[in-house]
Amino acid sequence: MKKYLLLSIGLFSLPSFSEVSANVGFTTDYIWRGMTQSDGPAVSGGFDYASESGFYAGFWGSNVNFNNGNGQELDYYAGYAFDVSDSVSMDIGYLVFDYPDASPDIKFEEIYLGLSFGDLGILYASGQDDATDYLELSYGIGPVSFAYGTYDDMGDNYSISYGFACGSYECGLTLYDFTDEGYSGVDEDGVFFSIAASL
Repeated sequence: MKKYLLLSIGLFSLPSFSEVSANVGFTTDYIWRGMTQSDGPAVSGGFDYASESGFYAGFWGSNVNFNNGNGQELDYYAGYAFDVSDSVSMDIGYLVFDYPDASPDIKFEEIYLGLSFGDLGILYASGQDDATDYLELSYGIGPVSFAYGTYDDMGDNYSISYGFACGSYECGLTLYDFTDEGYSGVDEDGVFFSIAASL
């Protein structure tokens, strides 16, 4: 999740332990859970607020292309992340996926729970109302990360990513594959390049 801005930044003075950051990125294809969202290059960016207590909030946006007249995605989220022990951490939050140009409305929401045990990560996203649930396992070894996810009634995906520095930017190459279970009728696979910067 990956994105964000503190909406109330102008309403009060942030305490010294709070932090507001920004991010911007480019990818040759916006792939989410193994499925293309942009059908080509995408530019994204957002703002985040994080406090020392573990609370965070923000938003993130990108261009998308679903061949239905929709051209943008805006995500809004808030959550709480904390360490359970030296090697175990937890992240729980609420995420809204909004597509303001879409017709009909395809906006949906999730409650998510993330657990990390050293280099092993587990993510469970509970789709609200009629939205679909998602489960993902990931593992990182240095600059290489592996992930496998299953999207109920939609399909399974896996990815292998390699992250590296491009000067002062963060770059990555990702190989991905999506196996459809009747959602789109088309399996997807490929490689995409991404570059991002944080402020």
